Amino acid sequence: MKISHYKLRTITFFVCMGMFSLVYQISASIPPNEEEASSFVEEFSKSMNQMDGFGIFIHNITITLPMFIPGGGFVWGLYSAWETGFAFASIVSITPGLSNVPPLAILYISPFGFMELVAYSIAISRSFILIKKIVKKEKIFRLSKIIGIEIGIVIGLLLVGGYLEIYLLDLAAQGINFMPQF
Repeated sequence: MKISHYKLRTITFFVCMGMFSLVYQISASIPPNEEEASSFVEEFSKSMNQMDGFGIFIHNITITLPMFIPGGGFVWGLYSAWETGFAFASIVSITPGLSNVPPLAILYISPFGFMELVAYSIAISRSFILIKKIVKKEKIFRLSKIIGIEIGIVIGLLLVGGYLEIYLLDLAAQGINFMPQF
């Protein structure tokens, strides 16, 4: 029985979303050593103070576009999930007030986190589908239109997500909580 391209696309998207979430959760659950966490948070704070919404978009797009590379993008995406989980664990270790926030809440409840998760999942799943087609020696040129649409969707999600993230971080800096209490 042959699965339609759209059904395969949907299944692969959700499997990749689950894999990204799982790798992120595992990484976020491993407490970093104090030195690594302090160093990361210091660098992160410096870079965030210099960024606006467009800067966040550029940062995220440079992480996401390589995820479209056949095969290697799948690995890069899971590595990015690991690093994102480490970032969360580092921030939590320095900011004890965040210790009650479940790591997956950042991905699934924050609007910018969910937009990024969807963008990453689109890219990672496309990488997997492309490598599968290459291994089967199928022509992938036919997919160029849909890949272009997917890249456009990813760019749109990350652009809106970048501006939304900086806006919500500004609200948080003013003491306005936009996350549900855990």
